[in-house]
Amino acid sequence: MTLCHASKEIIEFPEVRKTKYTKDFSWGFYCTNNFEQAVRWANRGEEKPIINFYSYVQNKKLNILKFEKMTDAWLDFIAKCRKGETHPYDIVEGPMADDTIWNYVNDFLLGRITRKQFWVLAEFRYPTHQISFHTLSALNSLEFERSEIVYD
Repeated sequence: MTLCHASKEIIEFPEVRKTKYTKDFSWGFYCTNNFEQAVRWANRGEEKPIINFYSYVQNKKLNILKFEKMTDAWLDFIAKCRKGETHPYDIVEGPMADDTIWNYVNDFLLGRITRKQFWVLAEFRYPTHQISFHTLSALNSLEFERSEIVYD
């Protein structure tokens, strides 16, 4: 399977970096199988939009969590990760909480909306995909293919 990573630089050797803010599935190296989504992300900001392409071969020995769609378990997992909690998984895959969905997640976390209200708001969002690599063993399942500058 080919995965894309949106960036402003060529990344031949992916790494997991701890940053100030956590993402949907905590700290990790994030990719997608959705090229259009990667192009949108790469074109945010001023610098050159670069898409890095990787071949990915799943290693069944790794601890992998996969969410097929947005569910209560997905919402709870993202809520914990966005609050800074970590998890034991090498790889996590599932829908992405884009900026709009993240606003709904944040409202849910702050008690501004109920779980039921979250699902009503999130129901009509377009499908997204992300797969995050959280350990060196997970990163070893990626092989750099190429990079391209891609404007939207």
